Amino acid sequence: MDPVGAIDSFLLKTGFAGMTPLHAIFIGIGLLLIYLAVAKKIEPLLLIGMGTGMVLANIPFAHLAYPGDPEAGIPPGPLFIIYELFVGNALIPLLIFLGLGALTDFRPLIAQPYTFLLGAAAQLGVFMTMLGALYMGFNLNEAATIGIIGGAVGPATIYTATQLAPYILGPVALAAYMYMALVPIIQPPIIRLLPKKHRATKMRPPRQVHQLEALLFPIVLLVITSLLVPKAAPIIGMIALGNLFRESGITEVVERLSKTAANELMNILTILLTVTVGSTMSVDMVTYYSRISGMPPTELLYKFALIFIWGLLAFIISTIGGVALGEIMYFITKGKVNPIIGAAGVPAVPMSARVCQKEAQRVDPTNYIIMNAMGPNVAGVISTAVVTGVYIEYVLTFYQKQLGMIPWRSR
Repeated sequence: MDPVGAIDSFLLKTGFAGMTPLHAIFIGIGLLLIYLAVAKKIEPLLLIGMGTGMVLANIPFAHLAYPGDPEAGIPPGPLFIIYELFVGNALIPLLIFLGLGALTDFRPLIAQPYTFLLGAAAQLGVFMTMLGALYMGFNLNEAATIGIIGGAVGPATIYTATQLAPYILGPVALAAYMYMALVPIIQPPIIRLLPKKHRATKMRPPRQVHQLEALLFPIVLLVITSLLVPKAAPIIGMIALGNLFRESGITEVVERLSKTAANELMNILTILLTVTVGSTMSVDMVTYYSRISGMPPTELLYKFALIFIWGLLAFIISTIGGVALGEIMYFITKGKVNPIIGAAGVPAVPMSARVCQKEAQRVDPTNYIIMNAMGPNVAGVISTAVVTGVYIEYVLTFYQKQLGMIPWRSR
């Protein structure tokens, strides 16, 4: 080959030669996520990995997230291998729940059992968004997955997507984490619709919780919830196990297992999860998911865009649901419950509880309700886990009875 031909051959194999508008868009979004994480400090632990995964997966000809083609003898890319091993089978999301259990203090919920209702009321966005997405033409499995975004628990959203709609995992996960980071912007305008007098309500601090109560809670939670909703058992089981490590009172368990689950393990899982989830937003993966979902790439990309709109609506409606029940409780208790804490039922822990505290102090700087708000905050985590199990069971049963198969698993 002559020198000029060699140069031409080299240039045709560069990423620039293979760049398409879609590659450029995905790379641009990835760089934007990195910018938001580093410059604006928006969820840096998550968005740096997601953004980097998107950039890596969309380098033309690198095929780092390529699913592979056995017939052509082309192996899958390394990011796809990691995704299939750890995310596609829901291993990482479940292990993250183990870490969340080790990090979570359920005492505010145990001391205020009525806040379970506020956590449940904040699931309004989950149900309404699913219905809205169905109306807009999403399939049932897709609508259920989009609805879970309103539960504001990132691992639950990812777990649901891996079970029901893996081909929209990337945008669903990204929407969930982005709107969790934007809770301080989304919730205050809704909270301020409450009467100023109600927002100024002072609440008694939660009572002291005995160590035995804290130890028994995850056990009771595991048994009752798993029996009621077996599909929620994997999530609830991991939360309960992590919390048992935390509350066991045994020095060796707390110092080794609990701290490892809450720190080192969570950090490793976060790196693997964010990079691989980011890599699902790539040209290679869009082509792959277009094939297994049976829809054209343009339709899939259109649904990607709508997911972000419905995700925002899910957070707004969930906040309205929690605040509305909080207002009802204010009247039922004759002014003993500050309705602001209903917004903490959206379980972006602990961000939504902090938003409640800030909004209470806007009215009265001496008002401290953050520990009261932590009750519905952790109740929301449990509620989302239960709803996740209900959705998965319902959707899988529906498709099995209607079609005799699970479409996204049969291709």
